[in-house]
Formats: sequence, structure tokens, C-alpha cells
Amino acid sequence: MTVLETERLRLRWFTADDAAFVYELVNDPAWVQYIGDRGVRTLDDARAYIQNRLAPPYHRDGFGFYLTETKADGVPIGLCGMIKREGLDNVDIGFAFLPAFRGQGYAYEAAAAVLLHAQQDFHLIHLAAITSLENPASIRLLKKLGFRYERLMHLPGEDEAVRLFIFHAPHLNP
Repeated sequence: MTVLETERLRLRWFTADDAAFVYELVNDPAWVQYIGDRGVRTLDDARAYIQNRLAPPYHRDGFGFYLTETKADGVPIGLCGMIKREGLDNVDIGFAFLPAFRGQGYAYEAAAAVLLHAQQDFHLIHLAAITSLENPASIRLLKKLGFRYERLMHLPGEDEAVRLFIFHAPHLNP
């Protein structure tokens, strides 16, 4: 199901048909370094990851991480969306793109659309974002989107600290 469209991108729900893309994305060295190893070793693992991790928030919360593809040819290039994450007070925005599609403004375009979606469709005025301690590209993008660094924190069940960023939608505040 298509959720958002931008000038160059379409953001839609993940389906089992996206297993090959999910396998490629979650095994990208940058994903493993900055997000973590999700244990997806086969296409069956990728289908299970979609079914058990990516799809449930769509029905539970009305939103989730969306497959991000080019409008021109439907090529999957990354994911972008929002989730309710244990240990965070606010809904969390996240994004990841394949190496061939980094540095072209796609992540900014998708994340800006998700921020607007969060505000207009879900009336969220505060959003969170987390990054690993050393992820300069994501940190730059979050700052460009208007997120402000808040503090270091540990998510429940995680050993490594993450950087917490918060977005306040000033035009929606009283």
C-alpha cells in the first residue's frame, strides 16, 4: 500500500515480495555497523523479518517503516518511516538506504515527507531519532531536518549507548 509520494519517491508498506531487497539492505555493511546485525541470512529470514518486524506496526499503530522506491522505475532504494520503540517517549523516525542511493538527497526527501506525515496525519509534534555514537551522515541529516541532540542513552536490552535526537514541530506547539 502506497503511503506517501514525493517528487522522486514512493513510500509504501513492505510485503513478502520485498524479501530480496530486505536481505540486501539489512546485510549492507553500513546497516550492520550503525543499526546492527538482524540475523537475516536467507530469503526466508528476510520474509520472516518483514512479517515479524516490519509489518506489525502498520496494523497496530497505523505507521511503520516504509519501503522507499523511485517513482520513475519502482526500484527499491531504502526504507524510511517511524515506529514506537520501547524506551523512547516519542515515536522514532528512522531511515537506511543502499550505498548506490546515498548522497543524492533521497534520505532527506523521504524523511522530510515522513516528518510532515507524522505531523499532519498523526498529529505528532515531537519525534525522536537515534543514531549509533559514530554515524556522521545520519547525524547531519537529522540536524538538517531540524532534530536537536538531546543526550546519550541506552535502549532497553542494549549494551551500547545511542545518541538521542528530538524534533519539535514549532508551528504545531501552543
